[in-house]
Amino acid sequence: MPTISFSLKDLQQLVDKKQRVKITPESLVELAHYCKGELEGYDKRADEVSIELDDTNLPYLWSVEGIARLFRGVFGLQRGVQEIKVEKGNYDVIVDRSVSGVRPYIAGFVASGGRLDDYLLKQLIQLQDKLDTGYGRRRQKVSIGLYSSRKIRFPVHYRTSVPAETSFVPLGMDKKLNLSQILVQHPKGRDYAWILKGFSQYPVLSDDRGEVLSFPPIINSNFIGKLEVGDSDIFFEVTGTDEAAILLVANIFAYALSERGFTIHSANIIHPKRKLSTPLLSPEKVKIRKEDVRALLGLELSDSQVKDLLERAGYGFSNYTVTIPPYRADIMHPFDVLEDVAIMYGFGNIEPQELESYTVGQKLPIVGFADKFRELVIGLGYQEVMSQILSSKAALYEKMGIKDFGTVEIEQFMSESFSVVRTWIVPVLLDVLSGNKHVDFPQRVFEQGLVTVRKGDIIQDYEKLAVVSSHSAADYTEIRQVVEYLMRQFGIKFAIREAEHSSFIPGRVAALVVGRKEIGFFGEISPSVLSNWCLEMPVVAAEINLSELFGIVSRK
Repeated sequence: MPTISFSLKDLQQLVDKKQRVKITPESLVELAHYCKGELEGYDKRADEVSIELDDTNLPYLWSVEGIARLFRGVFGLQRGVQEIKVEKGNYDVIVDRSVSGVRPYIAGFVASGGRLDDYLLKQLIQLQDKLDTGYGRRRQKVSIGLYSSRKIRFPVHYRTSVPAETSFVPLGMDKKLNLSQILVQHPKGRDYAWILKGFSQYPVLSDDRGEVLSFPPIINSNFIGKLEVGDSDIFFEVTGTDEAAILLVANIFAYALSERGFTIHSANIIHPKRKLSTPLLSPEKVKIRKEDVRALLGLELSDSQVKDLLERAGYGFSNYTVTIPPYRADIMHPFDVLEDVAIMYGFGNIEPQELESYTVGQKLPIVGFADKFRELVIGLGYQEVMSQILSSKAALYEKMGIKDFGTVEIEQFMSESFSVVRTWIVPVLLDVLSGNKHVDFPQRVFEQGLVTVRKGDIIQDYEKLAVVSSHSAADYTEIRQVVEYLMRQFGIKFAIREAEHSSFIPGRVAALVVGRKEIGFFGEISPSVLSNWCLEMPVVAAEINLSELFGIVSRK
């Protein structure tokens, strides 16, 4: 979870310069709960507050500006969606079609008229780092660049380059390196080279003179890409693989800089077939129901009370239509809005109710059955992962070289990456391997969890266990031994039969049969699938349907 540090005096100034409310280290203990965080500590000598935030879905709070904005609502000093003025800018960013297969999306703007002192520069770098690392998945999904705009001749060009053909002096160095050399010789290159693994051309940002701004998502130039104390004009850009994510990050930074006295000027992002102006501050709306407030929260609130609580939380409200501020993308359901009603009302102010009945809770029988499998796999040296139950068709089928075998899709999804409910777990584990190619081998991971499969009009949930092993000598024999060991430890009679599965190498994949039912499969992942995931080491995998296996075993 992200931990951010800032000056208490600065927070006080951002919340209320007139000091109608006084923020103290003691009051921050309770105030931190409004942003789902905890006060880590306060260094009185340095006047530095540290807050650990427990919710990674609220990246706008990863800065003192975002926290101050929330606190102003808590204290009733501002209400509703806070708007910032965006001047129409004459700043073009021309996107070449060559980036579409590597890192296709970019947003940006220019902030002018403020002034960077040492403290503010450190705060911007902290926000940049938290967004890059956390929300941006270590720069793979989102990566931010900050520049002195006075050094740039617009338009800016976003393109790809053959690594040996582009050279510049990277930040923190004093000699020119080409893109390939940067990945080997620069510390940030070594840290993030895995993101560009498998690509023959790399993204480059340059101005209209050909001066390189940066090599996203790796490193900025030591000349243009270096903000310094005293700078008053900033060019902000963010590149990535998820357009909704980069637009959100641009909005978060625009709000933060606006609150610091900068004027925000839009940038024109010119793609080969479309054009947009960023930051894109068009708020979304969601409809909530008064009866849900009563049913979910147990509160009898008047319309004016609901309006007051939501406006203090930073929303707009009109006849139960709620306007979401443009720096938030965590509202996936009306109930998410109602959670903020409860937060602003104060969970401690909700009257507790006596229990009307008393029951004794216990685990479902299959839970203990699945836990025994987990313990056995851990004993074999596999590391357990816990991943999102939502995925994408690209991950589940396209990259796996297999046809859709029954997917439940999200009707109004916020991100393509989380647009369907997963139907099997092996693709999820390959995604884990793909993101950890920089870690030493062998890599052995597993997950036990829920999948959902649609069969006609019937939707069925299954508990499954999936394991993958990746190293230079991974083969069919290794994964078969794992499967046989698990079955024998439970005393289950089983058979191994030849099978066909397009995600695996023909002749090196088999079905696990218990009774007369296939309840799993295992084998060597095919080279084409490995290539789709940018994996270079061999991978073997197995997946077992624990729900079906438990049903068979229980009937005996």
